[in-house]
Amino acid sequence: MELKHATHEFPPLYDENSRILILGSFPSIRSREQKFFYGHPQNRFWKILAAVYEEKELLSIEEKREFALRHGIALYDSIEECDIIGSSDSSIRNVIPADLTPIFEAAKIEHIFTNGKASARMFEKYQTTTIPMTCLPSSSPANAAWSLEKLIEAWSVIRL
Repeated sequence: MELKHATHEFPPLYDENSRILILGSFPSIRSREQKFFYGHPQNRFWKILAAVYEEKELLSIEEKREFALRHGIALYDSIEECDIIGSSDSSIRNVIPADLTPIFEAAKIEHIFTNGKASARMFEKYQTTTIPMTCLPSSSPANAAWSLEKLIEAWSVIRL
């Protein structure tokens, strides 16, 4: 596979009640196809959030959207455009960072959490804010060193 230019093909998810912002690095191929966050069936993101908030498994995009907004969670990614091989964070080049200003203007974000180190690196490199940021372990299936149970425990900090 070779580097291909890709753009973020769907908007951030937030409303005026969003208090935390969870940032991925850049959407996977599957997420870009679905035009929604964490669309790959092997990504553990939605299982983690459901467990942290002690709710049932989230299946449809509408259930996931409603869940996030109900819990004051905004979702987006650190990168708006880049060159990437498949869905590999380690291949990302020529980054155009996301403009998070509309989220910060509409919502009272109290804390930012990044889903993995790649997102944290991009956030720290391109964003300027006084809002505290915490890097959480990636929910990606590529992060095989972390079991679902360990991820749920680490991610429990999002419940502000």
